[in-house]
Amino acid sequence: MEYTYQYSWIIPFISLPVPMLIGVGLLLFPTSTKNLGRMWSFPSVLLLSIVLIFSVFLSLQQINSSYIYQYVWSWTINNDFSLEFGSLIDPLTSIMSILITTVGILVLIYSDNYMSHDQGYLRFFAYMSFFNTSMLGLVTSSNLIQIYIFWELVGMCSYLLIGFWFTRPSAANACQKAFVTNRVGDFGLLLGILGLYWTTGSFEFRDLFKIFNNLIYNNEVNLVFVTLCALLLFAGAVAKSAQFPLHVWLPDAMEGPTPISALIHAATMVAAGIFLVARLLPLFIVIPYIMNIIALIGIITVLFGATLALAQKDIKRSLAYSTMSQLGYMMLALGIGSYQAALFHLITHAYSKALLFLGSGSIIHSMESVVGYSPDKSQNMVLMGGLTKHVPITKNAFLLGTLSLCGIPPLACFWSKDKILHDSWLYSPIFAIIACSTAGLTAFYMFRIYLLTFEGHFNLYFKNYSGKTNNSLYSISLWGKEGSKMIKKNFRLLSLLTMKNNQRSSSFWKKKYRIESNVRNMIRPFLTIPHFGMKTHFSYPYESDNTMLFPMFLLALFTLFVGFIGIPFNEFNQEGIYLNILDKWLNPSINLLHQSSNNSENWYEFLKNATFSVSIAYFGIFIASFFYKPAYSSLQNFYFRNSFVKSFPKKILLEKIINVIYDWSYNRGYIDAFYRISLIGGIRGLAELTHFFDRRVIDGITNVVGIINLFVGESIKYIGGGRISSYILLYLSYVLIFLLIYSFLF
Repeated sequence: MEYTYQYSWIIPFISLPVPMLIGVGLLLFPTSTKNLGRMWSFPSVLLLSIVLIFSVFLSLQQINSSYIYQYVWSWTINNDFSLEFGSLIDPLTSIMSILITTVGILVLIYSDNYMSHDQGYLRFFAYMSFFNTSMLGLVTSSNLIQIYIFWELVGMCSYLLIGFWFTRPSAANACQKAFVTNRVGDFGLLLGILGLYWTTGSFEFRDLFKIFNNLIYNNEVNLVFVTLCALLLFAGAVAKSAQFPLHVWLPDAMEGPTPISALIHAATMVAAGIFLVARLLPLFIVIPYIMNIIALIGIITVLFGATLALAQKDIKRSLAYSTMSQLGYMMLALGIGSYQAALFHLITHAYSKALLFLGSGSIIHSMESVVGYSPDKSQNMVLMGGLTKHVPITKNAFLLGTLSLCGIPPLACFWSKDKILHDSWLYSPIFAIIACSTAGLTAFYMFRIYLLTFEGHFNLYFKNYSGKTNNSLYSISLWGKEGSKMIKKNFRLLSLLTMKNNQRSSSFWKKKYRIESNVRNMIRPFLTIPHFGMKTHFSYPYESDNTMLFPMFLLALFTLFVGFIGIPFNEFNQEGIYLNILDKWLNPSINLLHQSSNNSENWYEFLKNATFSVSIAYFGIFIASFFYKPAYSSLQNFYFRNSFVKSFPKKILLEKIINVIYDWSYNRGYIDAFYRISLIGGIRGLAELTHFFDRRVIDGITNVVGIINLFVGESIKYIGGGRISSYILLYLSYVLIFLLIYSFLF
């Protein structure tokens, strides 16, 4: 067994040959490398699969033997300073490595088809493979310096992948925003690492925790200083995991390709901050007030992310804010000391959210066949609708992920979120009320996404003969202001046009059309509407290829069954507490934290808490269905037109409340505007002031001195007559005047 652990250090480097070969090939043999094309996906998937097998084997050994292994070697030795590199294999490492490799493999398979028609296909797979290498190096690191190195490599890869389509200004701005925001947290992380080394004299986790705990216990360290160091370390996790107030980069990061959102911004990179806090929890737990601050930031992020997701129109941005909120749940669990619940929710959320992002990519892929490559349209949920009969497999997979994130049993996120809600009641009733309310908001906005995308009628774009643009045939109105007559009239027009183009529509499913653009711009014509000599083509969406559906199918299986590892079974530990597979897996880490499992509830308490949390989720689903499900449109019209006619002031008040919530959510809580005014505007104002001072004052003094010298020189040259005796007389006169002035003054 130990022989196997000795070679665990190669785990991060197994997938490294792919980006190296692609990079060298593009430099030395560009034509041959490009001709291989999609063959580069095979070694990427193969090498990452080897890492997965290795990680699973090590995890099974840890579950059976509760064994932690650390292998280090010296890199730099100078007098009293020694820097070591190595690998630490414990339950936290094995959980993260399995998570990274499983999601990474499925995303690579999915990307092979999704990016197949992009000119940057090779560049994409090189970035992805290097990102997997950096992330695996991060989770297997045995000291803080090694973590920081791979932490920055992960940030570099995310910068490259977010700005993958760098010719689009929105993508270029998004990657710069992510880079700058994460630099704030990374700078704090670096300062915290240096402060801890100055205090303890070690970077290694084992030595660091032991020395630090002794210093705290013996009161031999300044608590203010170590608290500041801990806060700086936590700042790195806040930025990387998109916690309030450094969350502003995550929604804009959706400008990258959708597989990047599934891998980086759902399962791996944003989870790096959670991993860092979990790794350093033995340090945080002995510092007063730090755990309370972690829990406070977590609960603020939970509520803030959920409210910002309520009114978003972009499907990927809505999922991004959902990710932010769920990461807040994990941070809350770590802050209240519920170590197992945080890692459990990290696992379940990763698979469920990866399924949702890949499902959204399949939706975008199908919508691009209708409107052409236009992210503003193909990702806008308001312009979708009625996709159930066109993309049924994607619909079922997306519904499964939606139900899981809402906390509906027996899906994955139900087990982990219910445990966090239960532990939050034990910590603080106020935090528990906010967490439970946010669970209802989660169910609301997730089903809003689902209903806007798949229910109702498919929204075709056309212009009527008056020249006005009608964006959709089915629009949702809260107060029933949209008349159904116009909808029926538009559908009657479309049905007539469809009958006229019967021959074209009959061959819709048989004929294949060639892809002529670099990105997927496939147009499958359904009908043509002449308008002032112009022809506009429309089409229905279509289901994605099998290579995109297969990863979604496997993620759906994970979403169905991975939650069962947290079910307590009839086995007890020495304290008489129920155990489950996750408890046995995390047992060494729990001992490291000087904690025991919090899973002390019996089945009666479990069912009681589950009934409460599921009821909240179903209430959120009901409210979302009431407002957004087309089948309830007549009920909405009757309710709002009759219920509020007799109480008109109540209707006005409710409209104002809804408008305030909508504006708050749609404008991202005004945080971006605040940063733009205070930080960006302040920095620009300071730069303009500095520029003015440099040009007018510094350059002005220099220019004035030069002008004076020029004037004096031009004046003196007319005094000279060419006689030396005159020059000597003038010189002696100046000396005499100077001596007289000096003698008079002194």
